[in-house]
Amino acid sequence: MPIVAQSTETTDWVSRFADEVIEESERRAPGKPVVVASGLSPSGPIHLGNLREVMTPHLVADEIRRRGYQVRHLISWDDYDRYRKVPAGVPGVDETWAEHIGKPLTSVPAPKGSPHPNWAEHFKAAMIESLAELGVEFDGISQTEQYTSGVYREQILHAMKHRGDIDAILAQYRTKKAPAKKQQQKPVDEAELEAAEGSGAAAEDDGSSGSAGYFPYKPYCGNCEKDLTTVTSYDDDSTELTYSCTACGFSETVRLNEFNRGKLVWKVDWPMRWAYEGVIFEPSGVDHSSPGSSFQVGGQIVGIFGGRQPIGPMYAFVGISGMAKMSSSKGGVPTPADALKIMEPQLLRWLYARRKPNQSFKVAFDQEIQRLYDEWDRLEAKVADGTALPADAAAHSRAVRTASGELPRTPRPLPYRTLASVADITAGHEDQALRILSDLDPANPLTSLDEARPRYDKAEAWINTHVPADQRTIVRDEPDTELLKSLDEQARESLRLLLDGLADNWSLDGLTHLVYGVPKVQAGFSADATPKELPPEIKTAQRSFFALLYRLLVSRDTGPRLPTLLLAVGQERVRHLLGA
Repeated sequence: MPIVAQSTETTDWVSRFADEVIEESERRAPGKPVVVASGLSPSGPIHLGNLREVMTPHLVADEIRRRGYQVRHLISWDDYDRYRKVPAGVPGVDETWAEHIGKPLTSVPAPKGSPHPNWAEHFKAAMIESLAELGVEFDGISQTEQYTSGVYREQILHAMKHRGDIDAILAQYRTKKAPAKKQQQKPVDEAELEAAEGSGAAAEDDGSSGSAGYFPYKPYCGNCEKDLTTVTSYDDDSTELTYSCTACGFSETVRLNEFNRGKLVWKVDWPMRWAYEGVIFEPSGVDHSSPGSSFQVGGQIVGIFGGRQPIGPMYAFVGISGMAKMSSSKGGVPTPADALKIMEPQLLRWLYARRKPNQSFKVAFDQEIQRLYDEWDRLEAKVADGTALPADAAAHSRAVRTASGELPRTPRPLPYRTLASVADITAGHEDQALRILSDLDPANPLTSLDEARPRYDKAEAWINTHVPADQRTIVRDEPDTELLKSLDEQARESLRLLLDGLADNWSLDGLTHLVYGVPKVQAGFSADATPKELPPEIKTAQRSFFALLYRLLVSRDTGPRLPTLLLAVGQERVRHLLGA
């Protein structure tokens, strides 16, 4: 029996949609599982914008499951869509793939070296693996299988019989388009990832209009397999259909009640599926929600199939920060798998859960990821002590667990920026990394790197793949004798105070207190003095002291947080480099 009580997290957008979807499902299909849906086209790498197409219904479906209802989250793989273009920058793909343009995605060869049987399966596989890591449960539906097995035959015949009604609806929105304005290509960190790309939006084909009239169905050519076909005649009684192919000149006559090599055009296909599957909830990208778009037109066409339009919030685009050199035109648009290499699934889920669908946000691949992790860790602490706001606590709950249970997590979630610094400094030497991390809290030392995993591995991957070489930290081998000789007495005194306190303060907290305290003591204040008790010039002195340490240790003015850097270098080497 379903849990009747609604969620107490009334300020949470997911709960509000769950309330609405449950109510609508009980009105339309009482006693049946609630159906939510997503659509993804494996026409190339499925990016982080497309992920919003999945995460929005997933979060709502998961909330409904938590309340005890049965839910089906359908992901329609639009793998029977036409291959439109050769995406740039895909490994193992060259210009010869252009010869397959117009074929179904499942008839296009996979990139060279791929273990998968075709193009669609190659890109589906990466997304399926990422969804598993994110804890997303779904029922996958291959549109190739649906169409080629004849599952939609009655729906196709029905659409052909009512082609005049469909054409009349579409005609309301057929207007002369103004010339498109030429726009400068934005780099990925400035551009927004269009989530709707993966749900058929790219194939906004109204249908086949020729001398024989309008038809909402496109056959794939029996000779070249391409959809560059035109229906030249159709008989409703016999279902006899004749088409010709403009690509190769082939033509044939078939009986549509026996023919399984074609599909409804996108603006008809989508609402047909709403009716066929009984979809209650399916969001759409902003382009689908504009006048004359697929979602709006589909809301009228779905009635022809005896269905109703699902509840469909518009969702905003997802931006990327930190990948300016990887523009979408060069094939560098990041995927969920790219994000999961550098962040735990909980953090990625949280980014999608904490923002309402109509709010845009960015996924960070640059230094911003450290700030996001700091924010996440603060939220975890607030949830643990009961001080988190209800909406924040709800977003956290949706990030760390699903109705099926809690996602695997890092046993000792040390600060991400600390782990990144350690990974940077140790350059892959795990024994050195363990030594440093064990010194962070001598009273409760880390006994194995596995305690800090997978967060440590994610931070290490971020350092290795997203931090430019000129920003990596390389500790000096020998002291900078020229700089040491040039120091005045005050600077030498600051180094002596630091070195004298190393042994007694050899922990993360101790070294933090020490490096901030040296300029205070030099100015005649207590090392424990708070900022309110100190004159503004102390901050200037601290910055100068920190810059001196960085120059002596790594030959730069900045670097990882000094306490972490000192732990990484080790007491003996620190003393050597600071001229002890």
